[in-house]
Amino acid sequence: MTRPFRRPASIRGRLRGLIFTFVLLAILILAAAMSLMVRYNSRYKDLLYNVTTASEFNQDFKTSIDLKMYYYVIESRYSEGLPLDEVRAAQQLARDLLSTTVDKDSRMAISSVLSLCRNLEEKIYELRDTSSYDERQSQLENNIYVLTALIQEYMYNYLYYEAVRLNVLQSQISREMVGDFLLIAALAGLLVLFVTWRAARLGRSITRPIADLCHRVAGINSGDLADGEPIRAEEYEIRTLSQGFEQMVGRLNRQIRETSRNQESLRRAELALIQAQVNPHFLYNTMDTIIWLIEAEKTEEAVEMVSSLSSFFRHSLSRGQDVITLREEEEHVRSYLQIQQARYKDIMRYTINISPELEEAVIPKLTLQPLVENALYHGIKLKRGPGRIYVVGQAQGEDILLQVTDDGAGMSPERLEELTKALDQGERVGFGLSTVHERVRLFFGPPYGLSISSQQGVGTTISVRVPLRREASP
Repeated sequence: MTRPFRRPASIRGRLRGLIFTFVLLAILILAAAMSLMVRYNSRYKDLLYNVTTASEFNQDFKTSIDLKMYYYVIESRYSEGLPLDEVRAAQQLARDLLSTTVDKDSRMAISSVLSLCRNLEEKIYELRDTSSYDERQSQLENNIYVLTALIQEYMYNYLYYEAVRLNVLQSQISREMVGDFLLIAALAGLLVLFVTWRAARLGRSITRPIADLCHRVAGINSGDLADGEPIRAEEYEIRTLSQGFEQMVGRLNRQIRETSRNQESLRRAELALIQAQVNPHFLYNTMDTIIWLIEAEKTEEAVEMVSSLSSFFRHSLSRGQDVITLREEEEHVRSYLQIQQARYKDIMRYTINISPELEEAVIPKLTLQPLVENALYHGIKLKRGPGRIYVVGQAQGEDILLQVTDDGAGMSPERLEELTKALDQGERVGFGLSTVHERVRLFFGPPYGLSISSQQGVGTTISVRVPLRREASP
């Protein structure tokens, strides 16, 4: 009984044969092309070398030599001595060119340059040994100037002859290359036709379902995870592969939806827990202050503090939103500082300077208040004498940099290192700082979060970096 399907091994064998044939013929064609290129390059590079080397000749040779010799003759303070190095360099250049030059006219021109350079060197020595100023001037005009002009003229003649020869050779090589590469193109075309014919015989019943499966993979790679029907194919292997693939996509869809729900629930639970930790921590301190004002019979200040507290918690609630605008966050921290200034007015002053262009940018709520609280209790209160808290916000590229600075007690290098390391490793050191850092990382991930700089006896700056966004992410 004849099998209706080809064996996979047979398909692999035919594919290997096709690839081997194609590679072998391609290597032969490529070797022929490389051989032609090497041959043409060998003929062209020697002549090109001469032109390139000759182009290194100082275009201002005559002007430079004449001027230096003139300064030397008149004993000018600008004189740099005899320009023998430049003359010898020109001689060496002429020798190098003479060793590789084949054309008769070019060899005569470069030989003349070499001979004239030698003569010029002799005339320079002769002028050096002449003591009479008039004789020096005569030698300068009748010998030096004439020789430098001739050297430059013969060098230009050499370049002209070589350039003409290079152009002729280039045209000749171009004509030969056209014929050779037409032959190579014809061979390559035959190779393509042969491989195409062999590939067409490799089983259309296999290539078509594979193409359909690739199309399905491309759609999934673009985000199309909708359930689909398995590809209809005669081959058992492809049909089984397609069915398994669709089952995998279905399971992946269900897992993505479940994971998304779990992550959202976890995120909201974590934020709710952090919120519950932050609010009582501040409320206890504020109630203590209000009680103290009432006991001190400072009714108006107590009323003002209660009003500020009401404003503070109104912004804290933020209609249940996890993120608020930077303008709302500024009002929130301003209410907090007004409350605290009522208690610490003798030792605390504050300045808030947040760029107006960032008012509608969004950040996690309760980002600045814990940092200001930290600056007050661990900076200003530990300092002997009054202090100031600065709250600054500005754009930096595609990010927002918020900084809370105090001129309080600061911290030792050891404590700063301990705190920085704890933040990097996710440890809880300093409740307010850890909370803010954790929340920023929860929303935006690394590299966003807190960084601290401090100097003992000078003060502390806590920086918060968040991405610049105008609306909350869904």
